[in-house]
Amino acid sequence: MYLTAEEEKILSGEQGPGPQRAMELLVALGRIYDADRLVPISSAHLSGVSYKTIGEGGIDFLNEMSKDAKVRVPTTLNPMGMDAERWKEMRVPERFSDRQLEIMRRYSSLGVRTTCSCTPYLGENVPKKGDTIAWAESSALSYANSVIGARTNREGGPGALAAAILGKTAHYGMHLDENRAPTVVIEVEDVTGVFGHSLLGHAVGLSTGASVPYFKGIRPDQDELKIMAAAMAASGSVAMFHVEGSTPESGERDLKGLEVVRLSTKELEEVRAKLSGDDRPDLIALGCPHLSVKEIRELAKLIKGKPRPKETEVWFCSSRSTVAQCPEEVALLDRFGKVVCDTCMIVAPIEGTHKVTGTNSCKACSYLPGLCSQKVVCQSAPRLLEVIT
Repeated sequence: MYLTAEEEKILSGEQGPGPQRAMELLVALGRIYDADRLVPISSAHLSGVSYKTIGEGGIDFLNEMSKDAKVRVPTTLNPMGMDAERWKEMRVPERFSDRQLEIMRRYSSLGVRTTCSCTPYLGENVPKKGDTIAWAESSALSYANSVIGARTNREGGPGALAAAILGKTAHYGMHLDENRAPTVVIEVEDVTGVFGHSLLGHAVGLSTGASVPYFKGIRPDQDELKIMAAAMAASGSVAMFHVEGSTPESGERDLKGLEVVRLSTKELEEVRAKLSGDDRPDLIALGCPHLSVKEIRELAKLIKGKPRPKETEVWFCSSRSTVAQCPEEVALLDRFGKVVCDTCMIVAPIEGTHKVTGTNSCKACSYLPGLCSQKVVCQSAPRLLEVIT
C-alpha cells in the first residue's frame, strides 16, 4: 500500500504515539483488504461508546489514544449505555454511570462531538453524495452508502477512530465503484410502514448475506429506509442497497443476469413469527434506529389520551438534538413512558431490570437475546402499545 512521505513520518512515530498507533491500524487494515492507498475523509462516526460493550479495556484504549491525539474531521458517537440525565430513572447502576461518563470524557478530550446517536445524518453529521467517510455504526453506514450516496466501509470502532485521528481511511471495499453494484434483485409485494420495512430488511439480510440488494416494488420514506437498513445490516451484514427510482445510484446500475429473490407478505409474517415470542413484555422500547421528529410526532398522536401503563415500562429512544425539535410531543410521550436520549435498549444494561422486551425493530430483535438476555416480542408500534393499554 502506497504511503505519502507525511504518512510514512506518522507511521515512524514522528507525530507521537497516538497518531502512530492510528496509522499502524489503518495500514494493517489496508494490507488485509488490499487497499492501494489512504484517502481523505470528510467525517467519522464511532461505535464502541457504551460501557456495556467496551468495558475497562475500551477505556484503557481511549486513555492511551487521547494522550497525544485529536480527531482531524467532524466526528460523532453512537449511543451510550444510558441517558446521562435520566440514568437513575433507567435503573442504571452507579458504577456503570461513573464508567460511562469517563468514556465520554475520553472521547471529548480527543475532540469528538459527544452527541450520541445511531442516526447522525438526522443531526449534525450529514455527508453529501460522493463524500468519503469512515462510519462504524452498521445501520448508519448502510444508510449513508445507500440513501445519501456517500462512501464508507463497515468500519469497526477502533478503525473509525484511527481514521478520524488521521483524517484518512484505506481505499478499498465500498469506496470502489465496482463494489457498489447490485448483486441480487429483490422483488417485493405490498410492504408498507416502518414495521413492514424492518421485516423486509431482516428477511433480505437472512437470505442474501453480505450482498448489495436492488429493491423493486417499494417506495420507502426516510424512516422506512433507516429501519430497513438497520435490519439488513444486523441480519446479513449488508453495507449498501439500492431502491429502484429512489436511492442516488439506483439508476446507474445494470441488473442483467442477477439472481431475483421474490418476497411476499406471507413470508415476512413467517420471519416475524420466528423472531417473536408470545410473552407479555415488561419493557417496550421504540427507537432502533433512533426516532426521528416525524416518528415522535406520530407516536404522540397514537398515545394521546391513553393512561400510563402500570405493568410495562415504555422507552422512546432518540437523540437529544432530535428531541429538542418537538418539545410538546416529547412531553406527551414522557407522560406515557420515558423519552431516553443518546442511548438505546441494546447498549443499556437492561438485563439487570427486564426479561421481555417488545420492539418494532428487527435489528433490536436480532441483538436483544444475546446482548441483553431478553426474550423478545416483535410487533408494530401501534400493536405493542395497544396490548399494554
